[in-house]
Amino acid sequence: MVHIPAIRAVEDLELAAVCTSRPESAAAAADAYGVRGFHDVNDLAAQPEIDLIAVVVRVPAHHGVVMPALEAGKHVFCEWPLGADLAEAQEMAALARAKRVITAVGLQGRQDPSLTYIKELHDEGWLGDVLSVNMTMFGGGAGRSDSSSAWMGDAKNGANLLTIVAGHSLHYLSHSFGPLTEVTASVSTQVPQWHLADTGETIDVDAPDNVAFTGTFPGGGRLSFHMASVPYNGSSWRMTVYGTEGTLIATTEGLPQITPTTLEGARGDEPLAPLPIPERLRLAPAALPDGPAGNIARAYARIAEAIRDGKRFEPGFDDALELHELLDALQHSSDVGRTVKLDLA
Repeated sequence: MVHIPAIRAVEDLELAAVCTSRPESAAAAADAYGVRGFHDVNDLAAQPEIDLIAVVVRVPAHHGVVMPALEAGKHVFCEWPLGADLAEAQEMAALARAKRVITAVGLQGRQDPSLTYIKELHDEGWLGDVLSVNMTMFGGGAGRSDSSSAWMGDAKNGANLLTIVAGHSLHYLSHSFGPLTEVTASVSTQVPQWHLADTGETIDVDAPDNVAFTGTFPGGGRLSFHMASVPYNGSSWRMTVYGTEGTLIATTEGLPQITPTTLEGARGDEPLAPLPIPERLRLAPAALPDGPAGNIARAYARIAEAIRDGKRFEPGFDDALELHELLDALQHSSDVGRTVKLDLA
């Protein structure tokens, strides 16, 4: 749906092989995509003609695939979250630095035209000084799931509302307005049991489903953030930014790194009006729409450029490590019930 169409849309990249966990699925994937198939990442990483390995498996398996790829000296793209926990992320980032390879992490909101435009407007002073940022997202069907996603209810697997939904949005906020200097957070599991629709089973879960916190940006602007998984009638993602000179409102029906974002804005006391996105920001090939494949294609195009020119790609593993540290700080603030000062610049 996303990665293979994106790779094939970028002229500087060629899909050379696929790797799965079993011989049968490797053979099926190889046949489907017309490339070589592997079922052992060590065999894949040993192929001299392969330059970049993209890791798009479930989060608990990231470390076991990324480390052999790095050891073989390959450039690596890994989906977000980088690791199932901070320790795994630290280990992968350290090895990547030691191997001096190009790394990329799937925080593709950085490549979205609408979100990129918001950062440009902020950087050029369109907003003035940022006073207040409010971000909300409610949805996900809390307490209702199926057996294929039941693994996400276990917090140790590292794939949940805090790490994925909040993580993507927090990275974008820090990228646009600067790293947070302090947070006061509440991270909780409000629905401790899931009812699996396909099996009728009820399972205990401990993954967080409600994340609320306030924070401070370097210039003194305040962030109010609340995301929760709710059973019914969830509202879409929304970000409102108030500055001394301008106002911005960004909305999307899904998540901003995946679904197209609509922008409205105004300078001073002018009424809010749609803000068109400059065409120069739509880097992906014309055949790709905005959204999942488009944003990932933009990332792959820039990864290919970084490999060719020997330059760092952003966001890479060190950027992912900073985000893991921020998420740990949120959890710590919630656990101890007090404000946590940050030094993530």
